[in-house]
Amino acid sequence: MRTLSHFINGQDVEGKEEKYTDIYCPNTGTVQARAPLASTETLARAVTAARNAQIEWASTNPQRRARVMFNFKTLVEAHKDRLAQLLSSEHGKVISDAQGDIQRGLEVIEFACGIPHALKGEYTEGAGPGIDVYSMRQPLGVVAGITPFNFPAMIPMWMFGVAIACGNAFILKPSERDPSVPVELAKLMIEAGLPPGILNVVHGDKEVVGGILDHPEIKAVSFVGSSTIAQSVYERGARAGKRVQAMGGAKNHGIIMPDADLDQVVKDLLGAAFGSAGERCMALPVVVPVGDETADALREKLVAAMKNIVVAPSQDPNADYGPVVTAQHKKRILDYIELAISEGAERVYDGNSHPIAQDNQGYFIGPTFFDNVTPSMQSYQEEIFGPVLQMVRVNTFNQALQLASEHQYGNGVAIYTRNGHAAREFARRVNVGMVGINVPIPVPVAYHTFGGWKRSSFGDTNQHGMEGVKFWTQIKTITQRWPDSADENNNGFDIPTMG
Repeated sequence: MRTLSHFINGQDVEGKEEKYTDIYCPNTGTVQARAPLASTETLARAVTAARNAQIEWASTNPQRRARVMFNFKTLVEAHKDRLAQLLSSEHGKVISDAQGDIQRGLEVIEFACGIPHALKGEYTEGAGPGIDVYSMRQPLGVVAGITPFNFPAMIPMWMFGVAIACGNAFILKPSERDPSVPVELAKLMIEAGLPPGILNVVHGDKEVVGGILDHPEIKAVSFVGSSTIAQSVYERGARAGKRVQAMGGAKNHGIIMPDADLDQVVKDLLGAAFGSAGERCMALPVVVPVGDETADALREKLVAAMKNIVVAPSQDPNADYGPVVTAQHKKRILDYIELAISEGAERVYDGNSHPIAQDNQGYFIGPTFFDNVTPSMQSYQEEIFGPVLQMVRVNTFNQALQLASEHQYGNGVAIYTRNGHAAREFARRVNVGMVGINVPIPVPVAYHTFGGWKRSSFGDTNQHGMEGVKFWTQIKTITQRWPDSADENNNGFDIPTMG
């Protein structure tokens, strides 16, 4: 059985931990590896390595830092199949989905390759008599990322790619459920030319999270997880004087107008609601058809299409999705299904009847579809994070708009329509951070920015794109004057002006 190590200062580090956590194979329910849970001493060792390496890295010119990113991208692409297999074995994603996880992370690495341009400041010549003003973006120092289980490649690359390109040193605390790929990515960064100490991986549980949030030398923390924990991370980090971005949960809605192409809607919904077993913060677990005629037609088409969904072990090339990540998470999803039934929702399609869901070895749940869900139901209000689709019927466009806008989460939303005016009005008025128009999962491209509203995000700055550059840097503004030695200067007691 494999035993993982921390990765500190460019080397595998065993540490002095006595506690380990098991890493399960979601396909079989068996233990396949174990990872250490770091002590405060191990975290301190990682921070020291990062601090010692960061000063020289920050002084390395941006184009040289960009070359490391170019090399890293090439290496990840060369190892993509191996990484996808490893990711799939620990998470339970099918191979194609695991490859997509890696590819979306690489897109942010591609953005980071352009860091020389992104770090350019502003310059004003002649702001006053002989006075010029300019600004520069400088790294924060030692920073950290705490990443979730559902995207073990993408989200770490979203964080460390931009942070390191900006000149910071990075401490990564990956999910203890599937931590192997983050370690492999860190090793590839070293192979790409990154100096030891700039990217360190420390495994751990809530004790290490607390250590990261409290450590005085860690200047910024990026977090992705549930909203309850995200709020706690934000508040604790802010109290410690850190810059914090904490991304939380979601309950994304798909609004289906009467003029929508229902065949396209069904095709998109199958992937958006059930892909990756619904373990995505940008999944589409709520569909909102406008009018009973639209709802009835959509329901009929959905049920017919759901019969063709293939749930199988993640290594099966024919699988549409595989198991969920752990036995505990499977129980949580099943509890929500039972809750929805008890609340009066109509279970139209029973995922528990799927043959593989009856196997007690792996963590499989078949696709489940509920109709006649109402906004007052707890199962609607909360994030299920599994292969469960809920239909909430409304009569008008404004009711659909209100439903998405008033939900506690505001990560993503989609509208399906052929009406340009309806789409424009919806995008302008909806109280949600990311909007798709005939696009089911509106995750922005890497040179834009990712982030939700309301309880989906805590902090003022989004991930990647220029918002990411702003988060991982601080701006310095310089006002300079180089007077001619013959100039007569005032006595220096007056307030300087630019007039």
